[in-house]
Amino acid sequence: FAAQRHVLTYMEDAVSQLLENREDISQYGIARFFTEYFNSVRQGTHILFREFSFVQATPHNRASFLRTFWRCFRTVGKNGGKYSSICCYLLTAQEYHCLLQLLCPDFPMELTQKAARIVLMDDAMDCLMSFSDFLFAFQIQFYYSEFLESVAAIYQDLLAGKNPNTVIVPTSSSGQHRQRQLPNDCSPLDGVEASLFYQCLESLCDRSKYSCPPSALVKEMLSSAQRLTFYGFLMALAKDQGINRALGALPDKGDLFLDPAMDEELEKLVAQVSGLSVSGPTSSSGDTANLPVRNSPRINSPWKPLHHRRKMDAESEGSNEETDSSEN
Repeated sequence: FAAQRHVLTYMEDAVSQLLENREDISQYGIARFFTEYFNSVRQGTHILFREFSFVQATPHNRASFLRTFWRCFRTVGKNGGKYSSICCYLLTAQEYHCLLQLLCPDFPMELTQKAARIVLMDDAMDCLMSFSDFLFAFQIQFYYSEFLESVAAIYQDLLAGKNPNTVIVPTSSSGQHRQRQLPNDCSPLDGVEASLFYQCLESLCDRSKYSCPPSALVKEMLSSAQRLTFYGFLMALAKDQGINRALGALPDKGDLFLDPAMDEELEKLVAQVSGLSVSGPTSSSGDTANLPVRNSPRINSPWKPLHHRRKMDAESEGSNEETDSSEN
């Protein structure tokens, strides 16, 4: 059970965070730190602003990152929705990558490009994509990254007429792999036989130590096809709602832009901003006495990387120094 749930991974990370932040943690105790850390793991917020190696370390981390990305940026694709006046409808791969980096600063561009190729069928990478198309393609590419690398190797062997019964499963955990080059006499437009392709995938899923889509759903998805291409297979995976439900990170496509809890928070935020904008005009001397003042105490997060907190402390001290000098 411990290995299946990657308990050791989280224990090691918790201890590492504890040692890095021991001075701050000593103020409220180790027990509270571990409680808050594992609560964040359960809620899926533990991956926020963490390094990519941690974000992709476990299936739960990957699902949490997908869910967080959807919740944070779903209004990007809310065409004609309540907040559509502040949203863009179509973005490029580079722009989606910038959104990903807001949550994970070192997120690799290669994974974003691979997800975009699923949508664009390997066409020009500067084309615009809808949020829903990119999100479901990104889900497949990110969550099943190692599986798709092995699928690419199987597909290329079938194109070349080789027997792919023995396929080397990728061992790298970086999610960034080199792909084999197709022989010059093989045309990827012809595709491969769907039944033979599925037999190889079924064997791969049985022995793979990485996350794979349910083989029964893959079989059902391919049952009506005679031949298929690699990108056609990836697009079918991305569009299959059964596979999406089995993964469990995102809602169905019809409910993609529904999130009542987040909508309520947005309404509160909009109301606060509107209240500030309609408050009485300030004098030319800059008097802001009429503006509401909110005290927002800073709460240290025990699992946040230490360098983030040091940066905030430095900025806070610099701000105090400027205030003191201006008063003098």
